[in-house]
Amino acid sequence: MMSLQTPTPLLKHARQALLRNEELAISAVEQLPMELFPALLRDALKGRHHRMVKAMVAAWPFPCLPVGTLMKTPNLETFQAVLEGVDMQLARKFHPSRNKMKVLDLRKVRHEFWTLWNGTEDGNCSSESGDEEQVVKVLPRYAVRRRLKVIAELCLRPGLDEEQAYFLQWAQERKGSLQLCCAKMKIWYVPLVTIRLILSVFQPWHIEELELHTGWDLSTLTRFATYLGYMRNLRKLSMAHIYKSTIWHSNRTASREEKCVMKLVSQFSKLHNLQHLSLKGMYFLRDHMKHILRCLRSPLETLSFTGYFLSESDLNYFPSCQRLWQLKHLAMRGMELWALNPLPLQLLLETVAHTLQSLDLQGCRMEDSQLTVLIPALSRCTELNKINLYDNDFSVPILKDLLLHTANWSKMNGEQYPAPVECYASVYIDTGRFLHLCPELMDALRTQRQPKGIVFATDICLQCGVRCVYDLGPRLCPCWQ
Repeated sequence: MMSLQTPTPLLKHARQALLRNEELAISAVEQLPMELFPALLRDALKGRHHRMVKAMVAAWPFPCLPVGTLMKTPNLETFQAVLEGVDMQLARKFHPSRNKMKVLDLRKVRHEFWTLWNGTEDGNCSSESGDEEQVVKVLPRYAVRRRLKVIAELCLRPGLDEEQAYFLQWAQERKGSLQLCCAKMKIWYVPLVTIRLILSVFQPWHIEELELHTGWDLSTLTRFATYLGYMRNLRKLSMAHIYKSTIWHSNRTASREEKCVMKLVSQFSKLHNLQHLSLKGMYFLRDHMKHILRCLRSPLETLSFTGYFLSESDLNYFPSCQRLWQLKHLAMRGMELWALNPLPLQLLLETVAHTLQSLDLQGCRMEDSQLTVLIPALSRCTELNKINLYDNDFSVPILKDLLLHTANWSKMNGEQYPAPVECYASVYIDTGRFLHLCPELMDALRTQRQPKGIVFATDICLQCGVRCVYDLGPRLCPCWQ
């Protein structure tokens, strides 16, 4: 059997010859050496030899075909050729003994298979690589025996592109003969009835990442909540833009809304693998974040809020919640922290000081008194590599105090700080003070460490909508240029 160490020019010549004589290659595809398949398929896809692509997919000799990463540029004909190859394999009554494909991966992501079978053919492993073993581990036994697994990512919008529309129709017609899995699903303003239809084809328990940008009201989200509870393998959940009910109008009562919220919250107890949670503009979750966190079954790595709903009682619960004790990323954009006691946040930061990698407190309108409380905890966050404190109201002395307590931030490579309040005359930017004070703060920081990427920025200019920033030097907004 030909090994992966066969000289590259010989293999390249063989592939070129096969594509020049496509009819012969298609007729003999079952007899081609396995080692030719990976690079030959890449060449066929690149050259848009659609009939060759179809034949090679039907005869693919490896357990997994991660073809999505080879089709990052949308092309309907190429995509159709791949799916027609799958149809050919399904239609066969007799399957050749070497036809081992169990998984067709349509995700446009990097895959280990192509690292092992790279274009230089200089690997050091046999054709029976660890890829087969990896696939078998993630497939249920019945799926290995009975059905080909197709893994995809879906971005559902009111107007689907041709490729995705074709795929959804194809999947709907073959859902009884394939194991159809959507690993990552994004939903943008699609009616609930459409989502229900799609989830009857792509079963929700296979979804690992879900983004909801729906524009639904709370009552519609509640009707979707049951499907959310089925997503037991969900690792990442992002929800945004849920609005007040437009159905109940004047007869809507607080108790009915509360029942809807609690029905949604209860589904979180079924998400055993949730690690990343992002919530944006969820008005109705005020005073309910503690209930969601109590429901979680596994520690969170990411917790992200955007909006104005966090209550004092929610924040007070954070330090005692064990599901937050291993946080790597915390974002609280737009939270009205200026109106809340900062002590619970300080206690949480102390707890996660050895795991936290990024902190985003942009737009919280904190003042000196809040930052003073947080500085001791921030100084202990030795794993931090990114921090964003834009759009807070700090003075020069307090900002300087923070920077002088960051000697432990050896991993920091992205820092965003607000220009001090002394840079403003009423609501307008005083460029003279800005150009004087930012270098002063930079010099203070350099007494502790050498920053890799740091920016001081004003609020957005009311006239031109652009910030004045100071990084390697000053860059003023267009009003001052």
